[in-house]
Amino acid sequence: MKHRCISAGIAGLAVALIASIAVPSNAQESPQTQSSDSVAKPKKQSTDTKTAPDQAPIPSEFKKPKTQQAETPTFRANATTVTVDVSVLDDHNRFIPGLKREDFRVLEDGVPQQITQFGLGEAPITICMLIEFSGRFQQFWTQGWYETLQASYGFLSTLKPDDNVAVVAYDLRPTILSDFSPDKRKAEEALSRLRIPGFSESNVFDALTDMADRMSGIEGRKAILLIGTGLDTFSRITFDTARKSLQESGVPIYTVSILQIARILAEGYGAMGPMQEMTFLQADNEMKTFSKETGGLSFFPRFVAEYPQVFQQIEFALRNQYSLAYHPTNTAKDGKFRRIKVELVNPETNEPLRVENEKHKPVKYVILAKAGYKAPREVE
Repeated sequence: MKHRCISAGIAGLAVALIASIAVPSNAQESPQTQSSDSVAKPKKQSTDTKTAPDQAPIPSEFKKPKTQQAETPTFRANATTVTVDVSVLDDHNRFIPGLKREDFRVLEDGVPQQITQFGLGEAPITICMLIEFSGRFQQFWTQGWYETLQASYGFLSTLKPDDNVAVVAYDLRPTILSDFSPDKRKAEEALSRLRIPGFSESNVFDALTDMADRMSGIEGRKAILLIGTGLDTFSRITFDTARKSLQESGVPIYTVSILQIARILAEGYGAMGPMQEMTFLQADNEMKTFSKETGGLSFFPRFVAEYPQVFQQIEFALRNQYSLAYHPTNTAKDGKFRRIKVELVNPETNEPLRVENEKHKPVKYVILAKAGYKAPREVE
């Protein structure tokens, strides 16, 4: 009798998972949230504004009369410095230390660049926790709701006092629950409001690009941690548009997929058809692409017990990085996207660098770095 109850419960979970894909549930009352008009960089406001008739514009204290402009010398800086944070990980996603400046080669659009600055060290990070919270999979007291909170609270507990973290939940649109702050209590209060989702949509493309655009101007080590299924239902932009936008933003994306075990059980019980399975596989591939092309990592844990190891790998990749900088040989200010490729080479032979472990056996490694940057435009 006990085995029948367990089987019925697993089958019910699988059927509920598939039903939530095919027929989204009705919208529910949304939890109270704070104002969502600031995380790092506010969204651009419309430039079509007019000054009130009774209010004179405020002059800039740096503005000089036209008669003095000819007497004031002007300087123009043509030098551009491109900074690339690089993580080199072995086949177990462990950071490889001890590399030197001459071991790295940076290519921009296939042209080798001269590395002018090189450094290594552990630094505080600025990270946005972007959490899928919709009526599709995060209904109150469901497996999806429980797993989402387990992952969110688990990662928050790994952050250090100097790290800045923001919490953003998304369904139909992203909602900023707490702005960047080193005070982890604000983030905990934000997570405590994740109880009743407002909509059944999960527009991950819109949410990711919006947050990456807001964070593009932040200096130092930064990243977005996406916790969700990766499914997109109603975004205004396409996958290709989101992919290009994320590449240009320069913000690494780390993804943690949820409900992996529920999918496996659904497949085992025959409750997932080919179309539903293809939808999830497409979402997995999209999350992998976002991570790979922005210099991040993607994880697909099956059990909650795997989360501590996942978060440890993310922490190693974020904190221990090689920082490279160079002045691009292409000085054209055309606003075009420049592709970056980082390689490890033997400076004596100019061949791929061989990395060995303590037993002098070759180690397979992966290089994590942003795919490129958008060149500045000429200022008229």
